[in-house]
Amino acid sequence: MHGKKRGKLEINIHWLREWHEIVASGRKMELLGVCSIDVYQIVFTIFYVEFALTVAEVFLDCDAYDAIDPNGNVTVKWDVMSWTPDGYVAVVTIFNFQKYRHIESPGWKLGWTWAKKEVIWSMLGGQATEQGDCSRFKGNIPHCCKKNPTIVDLLPGTPYNQQIANCCKGGVISSWVQDPANAASSFQLSVGQAVTWNVTCSYSQFLAQKTPTCCVSLSAFYNDTIVGCPTCSCGCQNITQPGTCVDPDSPHIASVVSNSDKNNLAPLVQCTSHMCAVRIHWHIKINYKEYWRVKIAITNFNYRMNYTQWNLVAQHPNFDNLTQIFSFNYEPLTPYGSISK
Repeated sequence: MHGKKRGKLEINIHWLREWHEIVASGRKMELLGVCSIDVYQIVFTIFYVEFALTVAEVFLDCDAYDAIDPNGNVTVKWDVMSWTPDGYVAVVTIFNFQKYRHIESPGWKLGWTWAKKEVIWSMLGGQATEQGDCSRFKGNIPHCCKKNPTIVDLLPGTPYNQQIANCCKGGVISSWVQDPANAASSFQLSVGQAVTWNVTCSYSQFLAQKTPTCCVSLSAFYNDTIVGCPTCSCGCQNITQPGTCVDPDSPHIASVVSNSDKNNLAPLVQCTSHMCAVRIHWHIKINYKEYWRVKIAITNFNYRMNYTQWNLVAQHPNFDNLTQIFSFNYEPLTPYGSISK
């Protein structure tokens, strides 16, 4: 790296994620609904963080904190592997060091702005969404000539000669606790100026979404009534603007859903009193002196998305004595060790 001119690289990272906090208190229970939405993308439009980096400095403006995962972050590492006659070859790796937030389909996107006239000659394990204006080049045409390229992951099944390690998952990255072997995604590119650096940023649920998109309802075996989600938990029906929600009894429901904007990630929800994309129902099935049992049901009211890799975070003082789990995997989160009651 000695003898090379150190250029400044500006990176724009945006992320979107359907992350919401639901708190339902009762019977000494607090339920935090991660809601498994986890559509968490680098380079989208809701949450904006801008980085200006030099070789020795990283300036980061990011106001985020999660008491359950205080050290959770997403780290982007740009690692120069070798030099070329006019630049270098680098491997860029996105590490998801968060305990329970994963990056769900349609996957991550990573974008930045070159400081000078750099181009991407070739790539493995990823591709630019646009080539840009490469008219000044004759013969050998670069993969991307845009000053502000946007990179996406390749899909599973990509030919081996276009892959590198940790690539080609369609942009999906698991959380560090759930699946550490799949908690990173990488691509390789051949470009101009060279540096090696890390970008570390934290997720802010308050900046990502002003209103929640999930709610909690409660019931118990000894009571015939159900404590439903509060009215307008995630918003209220707008009767002056038809089409803001979907009537499940409408004879035209199939056409309404099929004609919706597929590129719009905003939830297209069923018309309900709570207007949430996801409802979490906590039902007490058994309550003995020695033990008690709860059934949790998660209902998807969002017609635009399947939450395939959902997860749920719940806090309860008795979870230290959890004895049996049915139908799903469980991992304790103890960021501070044992907490006194």
